[in-house]
Amino acid sequence: MTTEVSILPFQSVYSIDNRTITAEVLHEEPLIVKFSNVLSDEECQNLIDCASSRLERSKLAKKEVSPIRTSSGMFFEENENPLISQIEKRISSLMHLPIEHAEGLQVLHYEPGQEFKAHFDFFGPNHPSSSNNRISTLVVYLNNVEEGGVTTFPNLGILTVPERGSAVYFEYFYNDQKLNELTLHSGEPVIRGEKWVATQWMRKKQIRERF
Repeated sequence: MTTEVSILPFQSVYSIDNRTITAEVLHEEPLIVKFSNVLSDEECQNLIDCASSRLERSKLAKKEVSPIRTSSGMFFEENENPLISQIEKRISSLMHLPIEHAEGLQVLHYEPGQEFKAHFDFFGPNHPSSSNNRISTLVVYLNNVEEGGVTTFPNLGILTVPERGSAVYFEYFYNDQKLNELTLHSGEPVIRGEKWVATQWMRKKQIRERF
């Protein structure tokens, strides 16, 4: 163990927004946690329904289309509607950071054969956004995938299976860059069925206007 301190004060159970969310630590440094019961079945379906007509081919951080990432996706506007506002507030509480640090909630859709090859969520030193870098991620699974579509952390030998309403959380703000690099992860190809996820990224400093 190092002297690093996590963003998330870990508990086995979180009571947020009238929901009981349970948690399991998959790795301590970097911290990786599997949450259950983050969203209800109805909330998951509503997100899918709201996003489905607005999907576009996913791009990398530099706004380029690449075979590394073959899903389709969209971003909701901040506080776009009551559903988004409620979910964003719940996620903000769960991730233990102010909502002003949150990017817009993104929904991604993967069809059979589509994937996101191994990558980091934080920006490289030459990226324009690196001065206010991402520091943590929450990926919420919006459906059960028939086969494939698991999230893997190849440097740690960890994988999470999509389960509707559950989520995987990980952080990469550590002073020790080697810990950050252990969060290399991938969305493995969907083999049968489809995969829907909602992703929330948090930044080091405020990125939204305060209301």
